[in-house]
Amino acid sequence: MAQNNVKEIDELIKIVSKLPGLGPKSAKRIVLKLINNRDDLIKPLTNTLAQVYKNVIRCKNCGNLKSTNSNCVCTINKYDQICVVENIADMWVIQSSGIYKGHYHILGGTLPSFENKNKENGLLIESLINRVKKNSVKEVILATSASIEGETTSHYISDSLKDIKVKITRLAKGVPVGGEIEFLDDGTLYSAFKNRSTVVND
Repeated sequence: MAQNNVKEIDELIKIVSKLPGLGPKSAKRIVLKLINNRDDLIKPLTNTLAQVYKNVIRCKNCGNLKSTNSNCVCTINKYDQICVVENIADMWVIQSSGIYKGHYHILGGTLPSFENKNKENGLLIESLINRVKKNSVKEVILATSASIEGETTSHYISDSLKDIKVKITRLAKGVPVGGEIEFLDDGTLYSAFKNRSTVVND
């Protein structure tokens, strides 16, 4: 039996299937749900996506998401503690757990373990150093993943901050080797934060 393929629907399925955790079958179910709820889902979703595309940008200072119509939270409130994470997803996981309620710094990734560490690969490391100096930060919590790249990034940051009078701590036991922050449960995160240890530079 010939299939009645609609170009627009096929294209939408391809786009939706690119989202994390979704394959072609899940994408088809989502697209079908959207089509069957045009006014309740498609129209508001289209408008919201357009506004996000137009107005939401990444803060060049802390790496968080911000609206072009307002200042980022990192420039408004005073703080003496910064939790450094690799990406937005990691920050959201920690926020939802309620373990840490301070300010964040989103690097935008990790440093590869085999390249020249003098090249920060677009990561917001220099802006982190500037934030620490400008705000007289007392503690920097390194919450990068327990992977080789995460450890490499953590070591590079601690080394970059060694001449600044600031306490540098690293998430402790609870984070398995190779573990990514985004996929840790609340109990593991709580243990990692509670038992974080001071980083000692060589």
